[in-house]
This record gives sequence, structure tokens and C-alpha cells, in this order.
Amino acid sequence: MLIDTTQLALERSISGASQRNEALAANIANASTPGYQRVDVDFHSALAAALGSSDAKSAVKATSFTTQADPTVGATQADGNSIDVENESAKLSANALEQSAAVSVAKTRNAILRAAMGVN
Repeated sequence: MLIDTTQLALERSISGASQRNEALAANIANASTPGYQRVDVDFHSALAAALGSSDAKSAVKATSFTTQADPTVGATQADGNSIDVENESAKLSANALEQSAAVSVAKTRNAILRAAMGVN
């Protein structure tokens, strides 16, 4: 079977990073919105839990990620907004690098499989 646990984990990681990217971008876009509360997607924990299960392949395949309010961050502005633009920008950059690395690994794995099969 060409789709193994590693390939599924890479695909879910890319998907989770994409969803997190949207959440972080929304945080930055709402930095001036009174009362806006920071949101995030913790795909790392969900993916790690799935990979640690007894049937990792099925667990990874079924893993979904949700955008949730981040209760660990209190208001950073007088209007109740909890966004620190510099912090969010740094997280956005780190997330983009992580997603790019996962895409690169997935592409390399696919190229190796195609070469092994003699397919261009």
C-alpha cells in the first residue's frame, strides 16, 4: 500500500498547519477589533496523540483539527483585545516554515516512490 502512516501524518500536518495559518492570520487581521479573543489550532497535540495510539494509521486518518479560543492569553489592550501583533507574526512565520518543511518532505517521499516504480 502506497499510503502509509508517515504519508498520512504528513498530509494531516500540512492540513493542520494550513488551518493554523488561517487562524493566526485572522488574529492579525482583528488586532484592532475591540474585545477580539485570540484563536489557535493545536494540531501538534492532536497529531501526536493519533500517532501514539495503537492503530496509528486509522487514528491519523480520522484526526481533525478545530480552531479554538486561546484561554491562556488575557487582554493585552485596554479594549479587551488579546492580540499581540508581533507575537502573532512570529507564530505565523514559524508555522509557515513548518508547513513548508512538511510539503518538502512529502514531495521528496513521492519522488522516491515514483523513482522506485519507474514512473516519471
